[in-house]
Amino acid sequence: MDARQVILTPLVTEKSTAAREAHNRYSFRVPRNVTKVQIARAVEEIFSVKVTAVHTISMQGKEKRLGRNIGRRPSWKKAVVTLAEGQKVDFFEGV
Repeated sequence: MDARQVILTPLVTEKSTAAREAHNRYSFRVPRNVTKVQIARAVEEIFSVKVTAVHTISMQGKEKRLGRNIGRRPSWKKAVVTLAEGQKVDFFEGV
C-alpha cells in the first residue's frame, strides 16, 4: 500500500493539538485495515521524521437522526503517532 493511501487526513482538534504541544504526538485518520508498522513507515516516508510509537483506536460511528429516520455514520480508525525528541511535522504548524 502506498504511503499516501495509509495516511488519509490529519486530525486537528483541541485534544490532538494539546497532545502535539505537550508530548510530540500527532493524530491521523487511517484506513481500518492498516497495521501500526504500515502507519509508522508511511509517516516516516511522507514527513521525513523518526517515529518512536504508534497507537491505534477504532472509533465507532455515531448514530444520527433526521426527523424520525435514524442512520449511522461509518466507523473509522485513528492513529496517534509519537515522534522522536526534536522531530516535528511542519504540516501542522500553520493550523
